[in-house]
Amino acid sequence: MEYKNALITGASSGLGRALASWFAARGVRVYAAARRAELLEALREESKGNIEPVVMDVSRPDETLAAIEKLDDECGGLDLVVANAGMGGLTKGKRVHWPSIARMIEVNVTGAAATLCAALPKMVDRKKGHLVGVSSMAAFRGMPHNAAYSASKAFLATFLESLRVDLRGTGVKVTCIYPGYVKTEMTAKVKGPMPFIMETIDAASLMGEAIERGDAEFAFPWQVALALRSSKVLPNALFDRLAPKFL
Repeated sequence: MEYKNALITGASSGLGRALASWFAARGVRVYAAARRAELLEALREESKGNIEPVVMDVSRPDETLAAIEKLDDECGGLDLVVANAGMGGLTKGKRVHWPSIARMIEVNVTGAAATLCAALPKMVDRKKGHLVGVSSMAAFRGMPHNAAYSASKAFLATFLESLRVDLRGTGVKVTCIYPGYVKTEMTAKVKGPMPFIMETIDAASLMGEAIERGDAEFAFPWQVALALRSSKVLPNALFDRLAPKFL
C-alpha cells in the first residue's frame, strides 16, 4: 500500500516520534499527535514540511474520536492510523494503587481503541486503509508487578486480532506490533535488566518495514519474542515460581 496520509499518536517522543520521522522521510504526510505541543512543533521543523502537529490527549476518548474523524475528512482520508500512545508503570499486587491503574486503562485501552475506531468506518467505505496498534511483549503473559500494563497491552492485541478477522476482504489491513525493550522515556525509568534493548531509531525502522509489508503481527527483538512466546506453554504453577526470578 502507498500511504499518503498517516496519523501516529504518542508522537512527541520515543517510538512514536521516530516512526513519524521514518514515514515523513519517505514522503508520507504524517499527522503527529500528542499532548506536548512544543515537542510536536520541534518535530515539524525537523521534518521539512511532511509532519503536521496535532495536539491530542487520547485519554479523552470522545474528543479523540471527534478530532480524528474531522482530520480524516479534512485531509481527504487517512491511509494509515497507528495507535502508539501509551504509558507504563509498576502495579504491584500487594500495594495496588487504583488511580495509576485507571490512568493506564484510559490511555492504553480506551484511548487506543478510540484512535483505531475513529477512521475505520470510512476506511471500510473506501475499501483501503491500515490500522496499526503498538502493543508490547508484556502482553504475552502477566508480567510480575505489571498487572495493568500487561493486561492493557493484551487487550489491544486481542482487539486488533478480532478486527483483522472481521476486516478480511474489505481492503483494510490490521497490524499488531509487539516491541521489546527500546530506549525511550518509559524505559529510562526501569530499574533492572533489559535484555536486548534497542536504539529507538533502529526499532522504528523495523516497525516501519513491518507496517509496509502488511504483517499481521510483528514482535522484536526475535530473541525475546521467542522466549516469551515459549513461556505461554508453561504450566501456571511453574510460571508462577519462575517469573519473579527472571522477569
